[in-house]
Amino acid sequence: MGTHKDLIVWKDGLIVVEMIYTIARKLPPEEKYGLSSQLRRAAVSIPTNIAEGAARQSRKEYIQYCYISFASLSEIETLLIIAQKIYKIDVSTIQKFNDEYGRKLKAFIKYLKSTTRKD
Repeated sequence: MGTHKDLIVWKDGLIVVEMIYTIARKLPPEEKYGLSSQLRRAAVSIPTNIAEGAARQSRKEYIQYCYISFASLSEIETLLIIAQKIYKIDVSTIQKFNDEYGRKLKAFIKYLKSTTRKD
């Protein structure tokens, strides 16, 4: 059996992080501790929660950590809309990637739920 590093949802989560850091660098310096910081924290939360969930003792905990990752993705969606509206930054590429990634993450959660024992 592999580790979280073998999971597509974990690997794609790292891509989200890279994309967000690229966007965050385009924000003005006054956003360093605001929007930029919040975007980076939410992005980093995605793969780290998947990794932490995989290390937990129960499938139920793993699923919960995956939901936290999904919530962080939703947070990023809103933050990107804000960045686009206020700073006119093109976020269409990352939004498209995140939409597809969200579907993968939902499917992964569904898979985890379907393989959970009902003791």
